[in-house]
Amino acid sequence: MLPTPAASAPTTNADPVPFPPPLPAASAHVGQPAGRHNGQQADAGTTHETPPRAVVLVDVVVPVYNEERDLEASVRRLDAYLAGLYPAGGPGYRITIADNASTDSTREVGAALAASLPHVRLLHLEQKGRGRALRAAWGGSDAAILAYMDVDLSTGLDAFPALVAPLLSGHSDVAIGSRLASGAHVRRGPKREFISRSYNLLLHGSLGTGFSDAQCGFKAIRADVAKRLLPLVEDEAWFFDTELLVLAEQAGLRISEVAVDWVDDLRSSVRIAGTAWEDVKGVARLSWGFLRGRIPLSEIRRELGRDPERDEERGLSSHLVRFGAVGIASTLAYLLLFALLRGALGAQLSNFVALLVTAVANTAANRAFTFGVRGRAGLITQHLQGLIVFGIGWALTAGALGVAHASGWHGARELAAAVAANLLTTLVKFVLFRQWVFARPENPTRSAGAQAPTALTEEQA
Repeated sequence: MLPTPAASAPTTNADPVPFPPPLPAASAHVGQPAGRHNGQQADAGTTHETPPRAVVLVDVVVPVYNEERDLEASVRRLDAYLAGLYPAGGPGYRITIADNASTDSTREVGAALAASLPHVRLLHLEQKGRGRALRAAWGGSDAAILAYMDVDLSTGLDAFPALVAPLLSGHSDVAIGSRLASGAHVRRGPKREFISRSYNLLLHGSLGTGFSDAQCGFKAIRADVAKRLLPLVEDEAWFFDTELLVLAEQAGLRISEVAVDWVDDLRSSVRIAGTAWEDVKGVARLSWGFLRGRIPLSEIRRELGRDPERDEERGLSSHLVRFGAVGIASTLAYLLLFALLRGALGAQLSNFVALLVTAVANTAANRAFTFGVRGRAGLITQHLQGLIVFGIGWALTAGALGVAHASGWHGARELAAAVAANLLTTLVKFVLFRQWVFARPENPTRSAGAQAPTALTEEQA
């Protein structure tokens, strides 16, 4: 049975989880390359050193780069905590030190820890990248629950039982620590606070995410879920976490959040500006991938998603908010194009070109962001219907410009007429999109294969 600390373990309604039986020797991944990504071999030079022999329930990965000063103290502290949480004779644990091509003595310190502590192993990679390290460590693990935390242990360890409990019980598929959730206690400077909140606000606005904190270095995932999602994650660095969470959420998986106690490490070597720019590029890449329907989440949603029809259940208020956000962006783009083309093409032709260009992008954005339609099924038909809606909108705006010209309006008045007609077009477009182009069939049935996972049993582990 799973031991739980008397003071810090969360209370759940789940039955105790039996310890998984030993896996066959062929599946232990000991001494083998750490995994593949999109059909490619793992990084050359990847090695597993001094792995423990016991099969484990929870594998906690600590990715490190040039952490010779803090590594030993942090790993010994983590090992002592986990030893109390999972005492001998019960479910096992492992700590994997994932060294991403450190240039100091981090690898030697890690090897010494792996040699002296039976539950610690060292994984060395020849290339940098936190995402690369997590992919290799998780991909080569035989544990049922895969976790990771930053080496500085900025997050209080008392939150760890609450992090893994919903995964063990089958309640959730992914679990994250959150510094922005109600009940969290955080000590950090105003600059990092502003950047963190701004980044998560960007995710909410651009990708429609529901989780509160994408960047907290304190996460866990069920191994069966990681096996399906990792091949879809492209980033190998700091955006890895965000991309994994977005894909999990879009696949209909459940993400559990734990409010954490967190103290900023003032000695952190993370380059804020460079990391922020890489994150922005990652958000743009994901957004483009969703708009084009190129991210194959449908199969994962059917197989693992707790509710394959989650997007279909969005109500009118959610549709209005999302459609409004897309509409504002489209209107601004339309006005910019109209103003740029007005002098060369004239009012009517400029109106037509600006509407046509923004209509295609608008349909794609509303398809994915507002109405939650994924994949390529119905893509051509919906875009053709979107062009019909465009034709209606063009007729409305062309009529408004015709009235403006007949009335002798020019300059600001002409632009105001175009804006008013465009707003009316937006309203008509919303109704047609919701009731026709992206209308859902009545009484949708749940896919037979999509069932919420149960608690980890011996057969599943």
